[in-house]
Amino acid sequence: MTFSLRAFRPVHFLLAVLALTLMPLAATAQNYPDFESPYINDYAGLLPPEVEAELTTALTNLREETGVEATVLTIFSTADYGHYDEIEPFATGLFNQWGIGDAESNNGILILVARADRTMRIELGAGYGAAYDKLAARVIDSSFLPAFREDRYSDGIRTGTLEVITRIAQPFAAGQPAPAAAPSSGKGGGFIGWIIGGVVALFAGLLIFGRKITNRFRTCPQCGAKGTITTTKRTIQAATRSGSGTGERTQTCSKCGYNNVVPYTISRITKSSSSSSGGFSGGKSSGGGASGKW
Repeated sequence: MTFSLRAFRPVHFLLAVLALTLMPLAATAQNYPDFESPYINDYAGLLPPEVEAELTTALTNLREETGVEATVLTIFSTADYGHYDEIEPFATGLFNQWGIGDAESNNGILILVARADRTMRIELGAGYGAAYDKLAARVIDSSFLPAFREDRYSDGIRTGTLEVITRIAQPFAAGQPAPAAAPSSGKGGGFIGWIIGGVVALFAGLLIFGRKITNRFRTCPQCGAKGTITTTKRTIQAATRSGSGTGERTQTCSKCGYNNVVPYTISRITKSSSSSSGGFSGGKSSGGGASGKW
């Protein structure tokens, strides 16, 4: 068999060398996990079913009542997705690929726990100010990390997520500045702080739960009394990308005992072809938030 120099092409040789050089880089290119639910994606298997159901309900109610899109993601390591740096750029990139939060107010919140890396992050949408970054750091230190250091991941995620809802998401939705840390000294300052805090909390309650207050002016269809009707909503099964969810809307009268329960369907989450992904509303993050290690 005779080798012919005419069959050799330097260009072909260079292309082959270039392909072999770039193959390892392509294999380790950074990517992000997809999501199955806009509320909880426990890919590290840290949450028992009852805790996942509780948090899904809390996050669903938060979204329905305030419009804030908050989501929890657990993974083993960012290295599983080709990322070997700190958790901050990974969280920001994932947040923006999923499009968490409203596109105009940028109110999204991502709670990311990387179990094997022993690190976590609360990534906030671009609408949150720097004061909320400090608040996120305090929530991590007080509610997540103490349990994580004892390998009680379910307890930490449950407690921390509920704290994120009450201390970050709801105040932001009500238009409040980030709640400041308790003053370290000075009785006068503490007293004034309590007064201001009470006024702000009352204002937040009126904004967030305005629909429930409005119920007090409705007329009971059974006895005709005014101001006795209360309407509540309960998510029974959250919607996912594979199926719709269900809920119940209940009206009760405190005077005559009227009780009317109406089931309703929560539309299935549809995946969009855009970069913001279905299930979220196209929000962005500019890198705000806080991280913690244990």
